[in-house]
Amino acid sequence: MSGRWRGVSLAKAPPAALALLCLILALLSAPAAAQVFNGMGDIPSRAQAEQIPAALEPPSAVDRRTGTNGPVEQKSTLDEEEIPPFGADLFTGGFRGPRASGLNPTYRILPGDRVTLRAWGAVEIDQVLPVDAQGNIFVPYVGPVHVQGVSNSELNARVKAAIQQIFTDNLSVYTNLQGVQPVAVFVTGYVNKPGRYAGNPSDSVLYFLDQASGIDEDTGSFRRIHILRHGKTIAAADLYDFLTRGALPRPQFQDGDTIVVEPRGPVVTVAGDVAQAHRYELDGEAQLGDELLDLVQLNPGVSQALVTGVREQGPFSAYFTLQEFQGSELRAGDDIFFTADQHADAIVVQIEGSYKGPSRYVVPKDATLKQLLNIVPVDSALAAVESVSIRRESVAERQHQALEDSLRRLETTYLGASSSTAEEARIRVQEAELIQDFVKRAREVEPNGRIVVAHMGQVSDIRLQDGDVITLPERSDSVLISGEVLVPGAMVYTEGRTALDYIERAGGFTEHANRDDVLIIRQNGEALPASDVALRSGDEILVLPKAPTKNLQLASTLAQILFQAAITTRVVLGL
Repeated sequence: MSGRWRGVSLAKAPPAALALLCLILALLSAPAAAQVFNGMGDIPSRAQAEQIPAALEPPSAVDRRTGTNGPVEQKSTLDEEEIPPFGADLFTGGFRGPRASGLNPTYRILPGDRVTLRAWGAVEIDQVLPVDAQGNIFVPYVGPVHVQGVSNSELNARVKAAIQQIFTDNLSVYTNLQGVQPVAVFVTGYVNKPGRYAGNPSDSVLYFLDQASGIDEDTGSFRRIHILRHGKTIAAADLYDFLTRGALPRPQFQDGDTIVVEPRGPVVTVAGDVAQAHRYELDGEAQLGDELLDLVQLNPGVSQALVTGVREQGPFSAYFTLQEFQGSELRAGDDIFFTADQHADAIVVQIEGSYKGPSRYVVPKDATLKQLLNIVPVDSALAAVESVSIRRESVAERQHQALEDSLRRLETTYLGASSSTAEEARIRVQEAELIQDFVKRAREVEPNGRIVVAHMGQVSDIRLQDGDVITLPERSDSVLISGEVLVPGAMVYTEGRTALDYIERAGGFTEHANRDDVLIIRQNGEALPASDVALRSGDEILVLPKAPTKNLQLASTLAQILFQAAITTRVVLGL
């Protein structure tokens, strides 16, 4: 794009404001292959916007109502593969080294173990006795003694009590476990090498997981690990408890036990001013911020958290203080960026559409659109920079309120009107049904809050607000036809063709179409009558419906609301 648009000069800015810019904004260098969107007014090199890495795990495609034919691709400056899951360093072989014999006081005896028995006094015994399949050892002169399940510390008392039933006086007994019977444990689920692994009954679950080369970092859960015996869970492990508090269940394994690693649960990604960026698995579908802070090691001075993701209503972005973050709800796919930003006058804005580099910026409260666009790198061959627009939450709220006011006036005016004849009453009933159905559907649409800032090649240098989403649409070679046409869809743009030409190629008008109410929606969000403008590539043709009533006043009111809904939501409401 040639030429430069003049921006607001900073030379006359108050020293305090300029200092704030210098503190918050960092110099950005556009990639070699990218072209900076110039002509927007320069920011001094010391006062350019600080980049915030974009979403680490891009949310699923949603309708962002950007004016393009489809969802806007989310950009990311950090490779998700470079962000390891919390606990990934657990399985590097540290649990496969030399182990204890397993003969600890709490070890419980199993078939196959060998017991050394020495008795003297009333009877002399010095033998090594195996524990048979029934869990017994056979003591000479006494017979079988059941020891399976007896702890190592209780073994001597159990055997001595059995011998004293025969030899009551002058008896001393000493027992000792010579060794334990190894067990084979199955490790399966989302591990790197499922299989059957040998170990001691007293080995930890970490030993067997390490034998299986650890949990799969991309698909396995570090928080939901079950130990099964005969198909029933005998213990469950959450490795986050081990990592943070050293807590780990210690069941005594038996031959044939199975360790199952469940699939990974919802994940959030944490980066910024932290000791190390990690992906954290939530304990459930949602989790409060204070629970995450128990796991994350923040750098000194951190005071803010930027949370981005997707909620039921669409893309979500919020800039919290740490105190506010503790009570905020986190969802799957959220990206949390912690920062030591101490400036109360900073705001966060987002870029969407066709651009290069980061998608979110922290800028001063008084930053303008041209100042921001001057540092956003774009490819002018792909980005329709002349059609830039802004989506603003406060505007969407006002649009929603204006639509709601119109619907209430419609209900008040027509639903309460009286009738003087039976025929008029019948017509009123039909109109009431039409109005009630229309109002119900109209209240379900969501205004997009789009501000038209580009017109006739000029961009208004408006002041940005916190949460603004700046849309740089991608150049398109098509025209979208929607509304009351027989075959809505997209067609290749051909210069010189009119809106009527494209409507005819889409099968023509439906019987409900208002042929005199056809709108052209530009990529910048501008809505114009089709009869007044020539089509451009990337335009959308909206054919509005006609009101199915002979009441001219009602028809006019419905047409106004249809137009209002179409330009604020890009949705054609049927009647």
